[in-house]
Amino acid sequence: MTDNNALLETIEDLTFASIDLGSNSFHMIIGRQENGQLVVVDRMREAVRLSEGLVKKDLLSHVQDRAIECLARFGQRLAGIPAHQVRVVGTNTLRQIPPDHKFFTRATEALGYEIDVISGSEEARLVYLGVAHGLASEEKRRLVVDIGGGSTEVILGKNKTAGQRDSLNMGCVTMTQTFFGSGEITEQRMNSAILRGALEIRAVRESYQPGNWDMAIGSSGTIKAILKVMNAMGCEGEVISASCLKKLRKRMIKIGSIDALDLEGLSDERRPVFVGGVAVLSAVFNSLGIEELHVSSFALREGLLYELIGEISRTDVRETTIESLQQRFAVDVAHAKQVTNLAMRLFSQIASDWKLDERQDAKLLRWAAATHEIGLSLSHNSFHKHSAYILSNADLTGFTNQQKQQLSTIVRFQRRKISSTAIKELPKYHRDSTKKLILLLRLAIILHRSRTPDTKIEVDIAKIDKENISLTFPENWLSEHPLNEAELNSEILAWEKLNFTLSIS
Repeated sequence: MTDNNALLETIEDLTFASIDLGSNSFHMIIGRQENGQLVVVDRMREAVRLSEGLVKKDLLSHVQDRAIECLARFGQRLAGIPAHQVRVVGTNTLRQIPPDHKFFTRATEALGYEIDVISGSEEARLVYLGVAHGLASEEKRRLVVDIGGGSTEVILGKNKTAGQRDSLNMGCVTMTQTFFGSGEITEQRMNSAILRGALEIRAVRESYQPGNWDMAIGSSGTIKAILKVMNAMGCEGEVISASCLKKLRKRMIKIGSIDALDLEGLSDERRPVFVGGVAVLSAVFNSLGIEELHVSSFALREGLLYELIGEISRTDVRETTIESLQQRFAVDVAHAKQVTNLAMRLFSQIASDWKLDERQDAKLLRWAAATHEIGLSLSHNSFHKHSAYILSNADLTGFTNQQKQQLSTIVRFQRRKISSTAIKELPKYHRDSTKKLILLLRLAIILHRSRTPDTKIEVDIAKIDKENISLTFPENWLSEHPLNEAELNSEILAWEKLNFTLSIS
């Protein structure tokens, strides 16, 4: 059992960093935990406007270099911080980029850390987590609104727990490009933009009406910029009111041009996309009946840091997600635990030789073993495919898109044929480890095929040379278990498909 006080002291000695690769800006925050509070030691932000590269031809071509240059600067600042203490996530724009696009390879090399792409729902959850940590704990029901460059997240929650959350396909960059691309600001264009926003919100509108929340809170650079301009206009306080937002729209329409938008408090960097942000926020106010929006200085990147600290302090939200999946799909937990225990014993014996990450790779193998049979709730026939489909398409709280894809692939090939083509669809830096985790899971499942309770199987695994692996059993064990021996002999052929050699003695 780990001593909690010693664990907390260790955490407080650590430096953590999170990077939010947004559609408009890239943000980095570096912090430490002191006396249970997050203390920020450094911040960096650059307006990259990645979403401008979402064109049908030459995807990201004209914005890629400035993004890579920014990440190289971030990487220099992060140098020396261990990978498990850094979290890098991509949001709306990167969700629209194929996972094998060259940008990911270049970006990872420039930054020095892997990039995780998260779903809109996961982005919303992390935004809420960040905002909630910046507020006093209270029983008020909260509506949180976060406007990004390519999407807007709306979340209902209480205290530190997010409830319903939705990601809407509208942001300050995309709204500006669509309705104010010429630089002209007119009443007709503004009304059209607000109407488009209202149409985007319509599908979830009823869930977010005032009767479902007590306090509305806004986060993100767009909302903070709007508040700053309003304060300069005479609207005092840390609250954006519907009346002041209307006043701001009228003033912008009167000015008539983005280039002439010389508003006090508005930075040159924010000016090109400011009008789109105002239109998005106006649509949210109108559709959700908001009269006052409190502004938080915390957002996605703070949520990432708190999540990271939680994972290291052994309160990883993904563990709860896996347990919920087991319950939801009526998994034989005792059998899953047996498979998990054997898989992890095999992992511990070969991880060093196979250069597997004893943090993330170990977790993925454990989660795969815990959920490999969730597809049985649908059908025994091809249940491994059903299991993989559920993991790939379910909303798995805490998991990135890449983690879901990798977990789904490991479970998909737990039995029968292994497709090397499917593995090649994974990001390049995950392919080798995924193949090895598949092989370990397959061995654990084969050896527990009898599903006999409380059975501990004595087996040793060792690397002979390169991909040549040897399994050693106690004397007479194989002859006493002919079914296992037959399946292991068949497994030798499966391993050859992945250019591994398995020998048994």
